[in-house]
Order: sequence, then C-alpha cells, then structure tokens
Amino acid sequence: MNLLYIDCFAGISGDMTLGAFLDLGVSEKVLRDGFAQLKGVSGYRLKIEKTIKNGITGTKVDIILNEESDHTHDHDKGEDHPHEHRHDNSHSHSHSHDVNLETVEKIIEDSGLADEVKALSKKIFRYVAEAEAKVHGKPLEAVHFHEVGAVDSILDIVGTAICLSALKVDHIIASPLHTGTGFVHCQHGKIPVPVPATMEILKENQIPFYSTGIQKELVTPTGAAIVAGLADAFGPMPEMEARAIGYGAGTRELEIPNLLRMVMGKKKKIRKQC
Repeated sequence: MNLLYIDCFAGISGDMTLGAFLDLGVSEKVLRDGFAQLKGVSGYRLKIEKTIKNGITGTKVDIILNEESDHTHDHDKGEDHPHEHRHDNSHSHSHSHDVNLETVEKIIEDSGLADEVKALSKKIFRYVAEAEAKVHGKPLEAVHFHEVGAVDSILDIVGTAICLSALKVDHIIASPLHTGTGFVHCQHGKIPVPVPATMEILKENQIPFYSTGIQKELVTPTGAAIVAGLADAFGPMPEMEARAIGYGAGTRELEIPNLLRMVMGKKKKIRKQC
C-alpha cells in the first residue's frame, strides 16, 4: 500500500505543500501544465528554487503576482502570510476585485483539470470559506476573497490537488500540526495565532495541534484546509519503508527548520506467524 506521511513539525502553508510535493518528485511540468488549465487565473508567475533551512535543502515555491508589486514584496519578505488575511477586504477595495466561493468554484469547474482534482480543490477551498464565514458571522455566499489572496489560495489549493493526483497514494497520514503562537497583523488589527479561521478548520475537522511557543504563524488557513482535505488519519509516523522524501520550504527563518516534510513509502506488511 502506498502511504504518504505529512510531517508538520514546522506547521504547514500552501507554498510549503507545493514545495514538498515537487521535492518529493512530482514534476514541475505537471504543476505548470495543470495551472495552464485554469483559464480564469492570470497575472502571476511561478518561481521554483532550491533553498536551505538550518542546513537542510528543500524546494521553495513562490507565486509572484505581476501587477501587485507591493503584495509581492510582502510575500517575499515573509511577513506572516499577509495575503492569507485579506479575505474580508470588500470595504477597502471595490467589489469588482473580490471573488466569492461561487466564483472560485466556477474557475475550478471550467478548467480542463481531471474530475478528482476539481473535487479535491473545491473541498479544500470550501473548508477555508466555511471557516471565514463562521469567524466573521456571515453567510457562506457573503465571504469575499480579495483577488490577491484568491489567486494565491487557488494556485496553492489546486496545485496541491494536481500534485497529489500525479502520485499514486492509497493512504495519507499527517502529524499533529505545530501551530506557533503570538499575534499577526491583518486589516482588522492584531489577531491571535492560530488565527481564528485556522482554529475553526482545526476544530471542525478534529485535527490535533500543539504549540512550543514559537512566536510566529506556522499554520495558515490554507495549510490547515489542505491537511483537512488530504489526511485520512493523524498521528506519529507509522512503520513504513520510505521510497521518497520531500522538503517544502517556508519563507521565514526560525529556530527550527522552516520546512514541511513529506515521506512517501510502502506500509510494512505484517507477516503472519505460522
């Protein structure tokens, strides 16, 4: 049985997930070809490079938005995933720049992607939207994603589904999530880590989590939703024979390696005693 273990010792975000999948061996061409199927998403470029965190080499995926140089700057500086906290920006931007869940689902549905990729992408995106609706006290259809955050989130989430479908995985187990602590800035002011949307996703999907006191946001709403959509179970690394290992790099430097580790392998068969 092909097993994938997602080791979230430094949390998880969308870009770390894409990096880990590519590092694991999913071809960059598969990801780029998949993104090309998304006709409703443009104005970005994909930057993929190797990087080193605490002496460990991993793959870093950056989604660089062409026309939003100020937001791109945020992304590169690695401020606490500011693009993930812009969901409810309708009061500071015209509605023409915002998209809701229905728009995102239509972009996914109208793409040329495989049905299983579409289904998983929509499932993960819905987790994010439902959490935002709950936190902001709004109906689901009233949750708006600012277009910058939306492009990022769509590519992170659809990219995850594309990469997973390229691997033949039978079972996915994830570790408990290391969330970080402290506060981050969003357009509503300072909010606690894990941010409320992340916390809601963890609660609704009964995902185990912990903090060791690192004053950073280690699990983003997108990261939490990805784990919720992918993992069949949570727990320590099972007994397995590893065939491939991938490290996806985050943006910041931490006292621990800012990496998401994926281990792909075979579940050990238990031999029956005669």
